[in-house]
Amino acid sequence: MPSELSPEEDRPGVPIAPPLLFVIPIVASLALEWLLPTSFIHGSLRWVPGVLLTIAGIALSVGGFLTQKRAGTDPFPYHPSTRIVAHGPYRFSRNPIYFGFALLTLGLAILVNSAWMLLAVPIGLVLIDRLVITREERYLERKFGEEYLNYKRSVRRWI
Repeated sequence: MPSELSPEEDRPGVPIAPPLLFVIPIVASLALEWLLPTSFIHGSLRWVPGVLLTIAGIALSVGGFLTQKRAGTDPFPYHPSTRIVAHGPYRFSRNPIYFGFALLTLGLAILVNSAWMLLAVPIGLVLIDRLVITREERYLERKFGEEYLNYKRSVRRWI
């Protein structure tokens, strides 16, 4: 049973749109790539893993988003959550949308053959973890209490 929070408290207080925490490192890596070109995969074999990871990342992010919408809660971290979603991709990861962003970034790094963009993956993950997930988890614990703590104990943060 969700606790009653005031309208000011009924949100996680995320300071920046989560996709930007991957987009900004991607853009920075492209600038670095332009200044100091790199490569780490040679030949056309990079297309298969690059495309597969990109598609998997998009599918996971979209799937997580749609699962929340269909469950009747808002996936945007600026709006109040109305329930804990523990089905669909949320059975395996508490953060499938953010994990999808990481897979998408990794797939793009392989496709553009940029070692700089490979660095965007851990940078994006650390930024998402510190600026978004910790705030969301504190908020969900305040709002849903034991229901969220049980979910948190049974499902990993990433995979």
